[in-house]
Amino acid sequence: MLLPRDVHPVNSLYFNGAVIIKALKLKGSLTFMELFLEIKAIRDMPISLFVLSLDWLYLASVVHYNDNEKIELCS
Repeated sequence: MLLPRDVHPVNSLYFNGAVIIKALKLKGSLTFMELFLEIKAIRDMPISLFVLSLDWLYLASVVHYNDNEKIELCS
């Protein structure tokens, strides 16, 4: 699923994770819904793929939730 052979690359977790990282670099920390709406403005990503990509980034310690319940990049 990260780099699938039989799926178009824009539907991979790797590509969509990069889109999420780019949005967080531009906007800073955002709530879940703010981040999703920011991603929707960049590209038409289904919420299921957004959640799966965000989970992958969390498990890889790329993003985390801060004390204000906002998602931000790990430093």
